[in-house]
Amino acid sequence: MERAPKYMAVQGAALIVAVALTVFGVLGFVPGVTSGLAEMRWAGQQSGALLFGVFLVSVLLNTVHVVVGIAGFAGSRSYAWARAYLVAGGAIYLALWLYGILVEHGSNAHVIPLNSADNWLHGILGAVMVILAVTLAGQHDPTKRRPRMRRAASH
Repeated sequence: MERAPKYMAVQGAALIVAVALTVFGVLGFVPGVTSGLAEMRWAGQQSGALLFGVFLVSVLLNTVHVVVGIAGFAGSRSYAWARAYLVAGGAIYLALWLYGILVEHGSNAHVIPLNSADNWLHGILGAVMVILAVTLAGQHDPTKRRPRMRRAASH
């Protein structure tokens, strides 16, 4: 009899994403890793803080990363929640990507500081999260019973 693994690949993927998002969100507040911390703003395009000297960050954006990351820790506890987390989180990051591309810089609607590096990161991250949720769906949920196949009686 084959035993279902206790931890499915989709749960592992959700956990890895959760760790990465939480770490990067927290690093957005760390001097040395984030330059220009004195220029960081709650929101808006005026934030001058750069994570790794590349990604424009604000308190709001760092908080989004931490909150989505923490949600992943909770989501990774079950197969169904891990898939839902990856799809929903992917949708959030794809929405951030679209927001960064479509909202005109300098407009009042541009409340999250994003640069082209942020846009690329959010687009790739969102796509990867959705792809992980879909491709790792090949594994079956171990909490759902599958019908047993009957063995043909041999004479």
